[in-house]
Amino acid sequence: MKISHLLKAFALFAIICLSTGCSVQKLATAPQLSQTAIAEHLNWVKLQLKHPENGNILISAHRGDWRNAPENSLQSLEFGIQKGFDIIECDLKRTKDGALIIMHDKTIDRTTTGKGKPEEYTLAQLKQFKLTNATGHPTNHTIPTLEEYLISAKARAILCIDKGFEYFDQAMELVNKRDMKSQIIYNVPAITLDSLQSLQLKHLDSDLMLNILGFPTDVSKARQLSQTYIDRKNAIMHPTFKSDTIAFVKWVPTVKADGHHLWLNALWPEHNGGHDDDKAVEENKPDEAWGWLIAHGATIIQTDRPKELLQYLREKRLHR
Repeated sequence: MKISHLLKAFALFAIICLSTGCSVQKLATAPQLSQTAIAEHLNWVKLQLKHPENGNILISAHRGDWRNAPENSLQSLEFGIQKGFDIIECDLKRTKDGALIIMHDKTIDRTTTGKGKPEEYTLAQLKQFKLTNATGHPTNHTIPTLEEYLISAKARAILCIDKGFEYFDQAMELVNKRDMKSQIIYNVPAITLDSLQSLQLKHLDSDLMLNILGFPTDVSKARQLSQTYIDRKNAIMHPTFKSDTIAFVKWVPTVKADGHHLWLNALWPEHNGGHDDDKAVEENKPDEAWGWLIAHGATIIQTDRPKELLQYLREKRLHR
């Protein structure tokens, strides 16, 4: 290309930059939160978790920021931290040689370049595969271990561990090794506190925040379940419901009267009676989706649209 053509191209680029307010530096590097800002946000989230009555709504980013990085990847975790999401949800599986990895499915087929079950491979073998992105294309990322996730999240993010109850004590050994119990929400099945304690889990104590999944939709049974956790301050109630007209839905907000957080899922319509992320974003009806969940008592919303939900909450002055 002639020098005169290069000069013209550069001049045109400069005009575009001046008119849009961009710069070469801004194009080259994305804005990053300072470590101080990340630490301040983490402390704010910890405070909200202790006070479900304060009116703020927390966001749980389902499998991290998976629209911009492979789900359950270290990059997905990092993006979630940098974007100010309050809680990063992740899932556990165990390898053939006993390592805990971050993986949602029972097989690695959908999310990696490999095939089969995680327990059929050693960790070293699994590390040879690449994680795929939301479109199914391979990336440079590999399956992270729980320990790698903890190292990355240390003093930076709250992690919600899902699909990991069968590995509870092993997972908590790693959490305690890193002194990170205050950064963990652990998902457990919908059983009473007495039943949970009868399992004699080594690391089950009142300092760990529990997220109680899979509520019965029978109101009397649900009430009994919730009330067994009244004296355990670190407990979150996490019901789902296919219909928004059943009596259970009218009962759900009352768990806050027991001093609990109420975690509602916006992921799919069968979790929330049709008041889901797609209604909020695809149909542009956020008040009928996220607003409805908030009106029905949600203090934590799990979402596949964390960026959009965060903006919505800030506009409603329900988030920092």
